[in-house]
Amino acid sequence: MKVTAEKNEKVANMIFASIYPLYWNRLEKHGRTKEEFHQVIEWFTGFDEDKLQTLIADKVTFRTFFEKAKIHPNAHMIKGVVCGYRIEEIADEFELYKQCRQMEKLIDELAKGRKMEKILREEKK
Repeated sequence: MKVTAEKNEKVANMIFASIYPLYWNRLEKHGRTKEEFHQVIEWFTGFDEDKLQTLIADKVTFRTFFEKAKIHPNAHMIKGVVCGYRIEEIADEFELYKQCRQMEKLIDELAKGRKMEKILREEKK
């Protein structure tokens, strides 16, 4: 599927705090811990527990969430299909949408029981 400007804008304006519990509920159902969930978010965005809670309390949009994030340098290694979108084929002009799908891919992998060292991608030496 192709991302449109309208779709990108819709996601950009969504409130992160409204989606966060949906992510967490899914992970909890699959026996994952909040610590694992937050470890994945921190790896991807650089947000520690305190910063994450502040962003949730401030009800920031995904746009603000990703503008404040320090995306991990290995985020380019996150590949695959999420919600019908192949991450590596999302156009650069829709960077925010791509980052949102990358984070969802990490959460999907965690929910499916993938090992943390695989989720937190490291360059092969």
